[in-house]
Amino acid sequence: MGQQSNAMNQLTDYPLYDLHSHSQASDGLLTPAGLVARAVQMRVSVLALTDHDTVAGIAPAQQAIAQQQLPLYLLPGVEISTLWENHEIHIVGLGIDPQAPAMKQLLLNQSMCRQYRAELIASRLEKAQIPGALEGVMALAAGGAITRGHFARFLVAQGKASNISQVFKNYLARGKTGYVPAQWCTIKQAIEAIHHSAGRAVLAHPGRYHLSAKWLKRLVLHFREQGGEAIEVAQCQQAPAERSQLAQYARDYDLAASQGSDFHQPCAWIELGRKLWLPAGVDAVWTRYPELQPQPGTAILEDQ
Repeated sequence: MGQQSNAMNQLTDYPLYDLHSHSQASDGLLTPAGLVARAVQMRVSVLALTDHDTVAGIAPAQQAIAQQQLPLYLLPGVEISTLWENHEIHIVGLGIDPQAPAMKQLLLNQSMCRQYRAELIASRLEKAQIPGALEGVMALAAGGAITRGHFARFLVAQGKASNISQVFKNYLARGKTGYVPAQWCTIKQAIEAIHHSAGRAVLAHPGRYHLSAKWLKRLVLHFREQGGEAIEVAQCQQAPAERSQLAQYARDYDLAASQGSDFHQPCAWIELGRKLWLPAGVDAVWTRYPELQPQPGTAILEDQ
């Protein structure tokens, strides 16, 4: 309890950071403009927009902030899907240049993989007497990156399950009807693209990969050896001991600590800025890498 109290007190010295969020550019429900407006509503000061394998939402989000003069600092980001030891692992890039050639090329390759995977998933569902999946998810994506989350929403709308988690369990998990293994880039390739785009690489939500402690340590070590710089320690919904354990990994492997809601849509348990604090004894990613902080003269600092 003392660590939480200390961490909460430390937040008064910083803007409130939420460094993991999604918009309609991938599988979020809010438009980029709607996302930044909600971030302000939830008193977030620094928001990283980290859509899945796309940076298409960043420019409209920046435009909305400028046009409405919102007291919000937007950190350009991306969440890159990778494959490691037959597990899908997500790497967040913070403070990237969306126009960097290395990033544009990697995301083009990822987009092609996403489209091919979507077509295969739809084909498998078609054979299982669930027609129209590809057209349905393309309509839900509305031009954004197609994710399995779109398939989940489509199947819920078709009455095949009562909620999204049930869809993943019954249709999209390994060995199920709609499961198609991904062919993503490697962790090394993702980190290199982030670095060539002037960003910092963060291991996203390590507690969600269903790895044993032994394998999670192997993942963290591999990520660090490939040049990764930070690990997501704090999320708004975690197992009770997870935050302190991830903070220990940050210390053990000399990684900075990040925090993010992984927001996709307004709901009761995952919300922008909610319960985001870092345990004592870790280096916040924005402290270790000051370029991720709002710069002097920005509106957000003037409002603090």
